Amino acid sequence: MYISNYRRRSDAVFLFFIIFFTFCIARLLFIQFFRSSYLDSIAKKQHNFFVELEPLRGTIYDSSLRQEAANIPADSLYASPNEMTDKDKSYAIRKISSLLNLSSTYLAERLSRKKSFIWLARKIPDDKAQAIKSLNAKGLGFIKESRRSYPDNYLAAHVIGFAGLDNSGLAGLEADYDKYLKGESGWAVFLRDARQNKLDIWKKMVLPKNGYDLVLTIDSTIQYIAERELEKAYITYHAKGGSIVVMDPHTGAILAMASRPTYDLNSAATADKDHMRNRVICDLLEPGSVFKIVTASAAIEEKKVTETDRFFCENGSWRVASHILHDHQPHGWLTFKEVIEESSNIGTTKVAIKLGPEIVYKYVRLFGFGSKTGIDLAGEIPGMLREPRYWSKLSIAAIPIGQEVGVTVLQLASAISVIANGGQLMRPYVVQEVRDRAGETIKKNSPQMVRKVISLDTAQRVKKILVGVIEEGTGKLAKVSGISAAGKTGTAQKLEANGTYSHNKFVGSFIGFAPSDDPLVTIVVTLDEPHPYYGGVVAAPVFKNVAADAIRYLQSRQLSSGFKDEKAM
Repeated sequence: MYISNYRRRSDAVFLFFIIFFTFCIARLLFIQFFRSSYLDSIAKKQHNFFVELEPLRGTIYDSSLRQEAANIPADSLYASPNEMTDKDKSYAIRKISSLLNLSSTYLAERLSRKKSFIWLARKIPDDKAQAIKSLNAKGLGFIKESRRSYPDNYLAAHVIGFAGLDNSGLAGLEADYDKYLKGESGWAVFLRDARQNKLDIWKKMVLPKNGYDLVLTIDSTIQYIAERELEKAYITYHAKGGSIVVMDPHTGAILAMASRPTYDLNSAATADKDHMRNRVICDLLEPGSVFKIVTASAAIEEKKVTETDRFFCENGSWRVASHILHDHQPHGWLTFKEVIEESSNIGTTKVAIKLGPEIVYKYVRLFGFGSKTGIDLAGEIPGMLREPRYWSKLSIAAIPIGQEVGVTVLQLASAISVIANGGQLMRPYVVQEVRDRAGETIKKNSPQMVRKVISLDTAQRVKKILVGVIEEGTGKLAKVSGISAAGKTGTAQKLEANGTYSHNKFVGSFIGFAPSDDPLVTIVVTLDEPHPYYGGVVAAPVFKNVAADAIRYLQSRQLSSGFKDEKAM
C-alpha cells in the first residue's frame, strides 16, 4: 500500500516536471520565433542611445579674415520621460521652469510623452546649464552642440543676417548661402548601462560634414567707419531711416553696406522686424537730383551739349505742360557745367528736352535703373521705370531730375561707379569666395562687367563736372581735406498717400567717389525724412567723413602690403 502510494506520487511529480519543461520549451520556442524582434527592440531601446550629430556651421569672415559669424559650444537639455517617475517629473518641472523661464505647462506636456528622448531646451547659456546639472535630476541630460555667435553684434547686420537654433539660416547671407554654410548632419548610436546612463562608447557612427566658410568683400574697418557716420547723422538729424553703401568702383565689390534703424544679431529673436529690412536693396525711393548724372552723361555721350553751352534757367520758375517747375534758388544764364554744379532743375530739363524721351530712357536703362543689379543678396527689387509710351507731357521734366522713377540705393552706387571707373557698369557682390576648412576654394565671385555704358571720354568729362559740384556747387560740405572728390547732391520730395508730393517729407542724399583722379571708393548716402532735409547739408558731410577715413585706411594698407612685398624680395 505504501509502495503503491509512493509510485503514484512519483509519477505525478514526474508528470508535473514533464509538463512544466514542455511548457518552458514551448515558451522559449515561441519567444525565439515569434517575439524575438519585439524583445530585441526593447533591449536596444534600453541599451542603445541614438544621437544626431550636428555639423559645425561655416564661419563668415570679412575680407581680412576677421570672424563676423562663428560657432561657440553650447549645452542642449534633453529628457528621458520613460525613465522618470511622476515625482521626478514634478521636481524637474518646478526647477527648470524658473531657471529657463519656460512655462510649467510646456514642460509638463513634453515630459508626459512616452519617449526615451525629447528636447527640453536647445543651446542654453553656460550658467543656466551648470545650474541644471547641479540639480542631479533623474532623466535629464545634456548634449554638446554649437550656437551661432556674432562677435560684432550690430556690424553689417543687414548683410550677414542670422541663423536659428537649428543652425538654419533665417536672414541675410546666413539664409542666402545656407546650403554652403549648414553642412550635413551625422549620427551615432551610444551604449547605455543598466541605469540608463550614457556611456562614452559608440556602437555605430556617421560623422557630420561641417559647413563651408564664407569670405566677404566687406571690410570690417570700413564697415565700422560707415556705420559710425551714418548713425551719427541718423541721430543728429532725427531721420526716420538711412542707408549707406561703400563700393570698389572698379570691381563692384561691396566694402560696406548698412541701414538704419538696425538690430543686434545676437538678439535677433526679439528685434523689431522693420529694423531687419535691408533698405539698400529693398527700399524704393525717388532719387531726386542725384539722378542728373544720367542726363548729363547722355547729353555729352550723344554730343547734344558741351560743358560751355549756356541755358537760361528762367530765374527759378518755368512752366512745363500744366506744371510750374522750380529751382531751389533762382538762376539766370548758366553753362551746362554750372547747371549740374548748381543742380538746376530747369536747366537739366532743357537739356533733357534736347535729348528727347527715347534717348533719356535709353541711358536710364543703360545705367542699370529699372532692373536688378544682380547682387548675391536675396530681396533685391528692380525699381520702377516706365517706358516712354507711358510718359505724360510732364515726364520729360520729371524723370531727368529724378522724379517719376523709383530706384534703390544700390542702383545709385552702381550708376555713380560707371562715371568713376571710366564707363563700365559692374555687377556688385558681397561674397568673395566659399571655401572649405582646409582653405580650398569651392566657389569664387570675380569682378563682372555687365556692359559698357558710356565712353571713357564722356566719363572723364562728367567726372570733372562732378568735381565742380563739390568745389564750386551744392556739394561743398562733401569736400575732403587734401583729397579731390567728385559727387552730386540730391533732395527728393516723398509721395504722400494721395499721390501728391509732400512739402515736409524729403529724402536727402549724396553720391560720389574719391580720389577723383583714381577712385578707391564709391559712396552713396541717403537719409529718410531728416531735419533739415537738404542732401548737401545732411548727407554730404557723411560722405566726407567716410571718404576721408576709408581712403586713409586703404592707402595705409597698400603701403603696408608694398613694404611686405619689398621685404619678401
